[in-house]
Amino acid sequence: MTKFVPTIGIECHVQLATKTKLFSGANNDARDESPNSVVSPIDYGLPGMLPVLNQGAVELAIKAGLALGSEIALTSRFDRKHYFYPDLPNGYQITQLYEPIILEGLVKVPIDGETFDVRIHHAHLEADAGKLTHYNDYSLVDLNRVGTPLIEIVSEPDIHSAQQAKAYAQELYLLMTYVGATHGDLYHGNMRFDVNISVAPEGASELGKRAEVKNLNSFKAVEKVVEYETKRQIEILEKSNEVEQETRGWDDAKQKTFTQRSKENAPDYRYMPDPDLPPIVLKPEQIDTAESELPALPNVYRQAWSELGLDISVINTILSDQKVAQLILNVQDSTNPTITKRIGNWFASSVDAESNNEKLILNKDKLVELSEMVEKNELSSTAAKEIFNKLISSDDKLPREIANEKNLLQVSDEGEIIRIVEQVLSDPASQKAVEDIKAGSDKAIGFLVGQVMKQSQGRANPALAQKLIRERL
Repeated sequence: MTKFVPTIGIECHVQLATKTKLFSGANNDARDESPNSVVSPIDYGLPGMLPVLNQGAVELAIKAGLALGSEIALTSRFDRKHYFYPDLPNGYQITQLYEPIILEGLVKVPIDGETFDVRIHHAHLEADAGKLTHYNDYSLVDLNRVGTPLIEIVSEPDIHSAQQAKAYAQELYLLMTYVGATHGDLYHGNMRFDVNISVAPEGASELGKRAEVKNLNSFKAVEKVVEYETKRQIEILEKSNEVEQETRGWDDAKQKTFTQRSKENAPDYRYMPDPDLPPIVLKPEQIDTAESELPALPNVYRQAWSELGLDISVINTILSDQKVAQLILNVQDSTNPTITKRIGNWFASSVDAESNNEKLILNKDKLVELSEMVEKNELSSTAAKEIFNKLISSDDKLPREIANEKNLLQVSDEGEIIRIVEQVLSDPASQKAVEDIKAGSDKAIGFLVGQVMKQSQGRANPALAQKLIRERL
């Protein structure tokens, strides 16, 4: 039976986090604005309006390109891509086809403790189109998004599974948000993925015909689209039919793709150089300055944490919030690995990687103090977690104050615990567990420790309680 192999390339549209649009002074953040309210005459395409390039967008594009390991072109140019659609007032999109600003690059993508390489073909600057909302018998046009500065990152077809596609999308997200190129709000489309999938027999010299599934705005959707399309195309080929080259949409509710239109090629768009915009000419010093301003990227953190013994899922959760990642790195630089690992695990179990965590309170000194209290057996792990959750949501108290208020300090006074242990061991309800332990069943000690914890209202040091129980038996 023929084995088929999927090949995937991804085009990622990244909305740049500038204050104004690419060619006009209109507000670039329309998330809370009513439709068609943040649009200038330039965005509307009114006659006589001339575009003026936003230099801030160029600076962010340079940083994005450096994060992709790409060469930055010293000269790049704008072109017009012609097509007619209700959300495109000019009848053309300003983009870069022939001379893009970001050239070849390479992204090393982590997956399951290893990495694979995805080559970047190029990334170009362009102005976004508007948005259409479709109803049963009519559609509404919102032009707020028209003119939003984008870079479109075009990968080589180096991805060969749904899991790799998802991992690549996640790594792009981290790179673009860490350098500040985008706000990274997936729900509002700050990053959107167009996924090209083709299937061919293993060892074939040519790729199969591809389907492009457009405008995906979640990592899960990227993964599910590749799974579905791979299966759909294999079923077509196994019936000796041909896969059509086309653009498809994704129905998230049905978890399946659907036909939208036949795939256009470059000649269909009648590209031409834009006569209203001069070329972007950069000096090497501009690129050097941008490079010096880059923050630590995800791989710097991964390498720094490689000896902490953190689970991969913990690392990924921490990396999902750049401020938390910076905090953990600062903790690591100032204290021991055990304390760092403990704080990292606390964040991983409390922070939602898919949520907006801007309101988190990150006080390094308080968190280190809390971890040190656990180290000294002053707090149980459960009590420490309760205090941790309080610390990251409120900044008005110290860990010890919270512990005292909630009566959470752990009893490590040996005399006090001996008294409780002796009460537990003399209790008739404990006699079966005592006999089982004496008969060699070590599991029963858990029951006795539990009784000690119960009588101490959870404040006894369980390790000390177990030690004292063993001594007496």
